[in-house]
Amino acid sequence: MAITAFRGMGPWPQLIFALFVILVSFLAFLIIGLVAAIPVVGASNLIDILSTGAYNTPESIALLKYFQVVQSIGLFVVPPFIIAYLYEGKVYEYLSLNRRFNGKQFILALLSILVLLPFIGFAGEWNSQINLPEFMSGIEAWMHRMEDSAAVMIEKFIKVETTGGLLFNIFMIAVIPALGEEFLFRGVIQKIFTNMTKNYHWGIWISAIIFSAFHMQFLGFIPRMLLGALFGYMLVWSKTLWLPVLGHFINNLVGVLALHVQNLDNENTSQMGEFVEKMPVHWGIALFSLLLTILLLLALKKETKPATNSGFLN
Repeated sequence: MAITAFRGMGPWPQLIFALFVILVSFLAFLIIGLVAAIPVVGASNLIDILSTGAYNTPESIALLKYFQVVQSIGLFVVPPFIIAYLYEGKVYEYLSLNRRFNGKQFILALLSILVLLPFIGFAGEWNSQINLPEFMSGIEAWMHRMEDSAAVMIEKFIKVETTGGLLFNIFMIAVIPALGEEFLFRGVIQKIFTNMTKNYHWGIWISAIIFSAFHMQFLGFIPRMLLGALFGYMLVWSKTLWLPVLGHFINNLVGVLALHVQNLDNENTSQMGEFVEKMPVHWGIALFSLLLTILLLLALKKETKPATNSGFLN
């Protein structure tokens, strides 16, 4: 029997209940993950690793990756399907997964991601150099600690020597976030705020801000927000969530492969990686990058045929 009690709720109750579903799902998967790990790792070892936070052995890093996958599934992948079923019943229609994209739409989306990279780099460089007022020095120090902690964790994740290790990193860092984060932030959060504000632009940018803030890496807040907005416009103007999912996957895949190559024992590769990372982007190139990306998105909108089942305001 279908559950219909949650259908027809206003945007604010939908948002609050969606947060409740996300929290319950996260805690449930965390508990299940802990229980499942005990027979393999041992209760005492599990407690020691989690309490000390020291991930200096292959076993502890493997455990960290395990919990990263479990938590990501519980936090991002599962809740959107539960929410979509409770709010509408037609899960794939609610999440805009019931419509495919064509080859031209894919090319336009791919080009928009690649073309936006110079502007993302320019915005990221500017973002990383922001200095907060003196009375906010504690917050700034906390932001730097969060950034350093994330960098250390990513470094431990990326350092693999086998093809299987690389494939698992791609699954953990590119596949799961591309699916889960797009399902949740674009498929659910963006839809709720679009209905709340009666304007899809507000829905896109509010969800992009939340998407960036959720990562707790504020020295890269602006470029991540811009990517979130890009994926949001892809969804609205293509009428399918599969396109931003694929775009998100490609973006993360490029990052994983770039870091993997940079960590190889190759002096020339390492020097090239450092050169590209530190190479400044001229503001003129960044502006041209942004304008060209907007044109590509408008071309994507023009290419998309009208759909009555998208669930978004136009």
